[in-house]
Amino acid sequence: MRTVNIRVSGRVQGVGFRYLTKLAADEKQITGSVKNEENGDVTIVAQGPESTIAFFIQTVKSSPSPMGKVKKMVVHELPNEPHYTSFEVLY
Repeated sequence: MRTVNIRVSGRVQGVGFRYLTKLAADEKQITGSVKNEENGDVTIVAQGPESTIAFFIQTVKSSPSPMGKVKKMVVHELPNEPHYTSFEVLY
């Protein structure tokens, strides 16, 4: 099990980025959350098997939204606690 915090910058707000990130996470059975930040970034916490998380990170880097554009992405490892049970869009 791997848990990561992903901070994404670019055209990632107002383009369906959070919703499509949730769909991608649900499809891969990744748990965690996604939320907009006041500075225009998006923060994602993702938890799942190592290989699935690696694929999810690539999906986010490519932008799950056709209208989005990721200019910068920073990934930090997190301890595996708590165990998330679903993937949620936070407001």
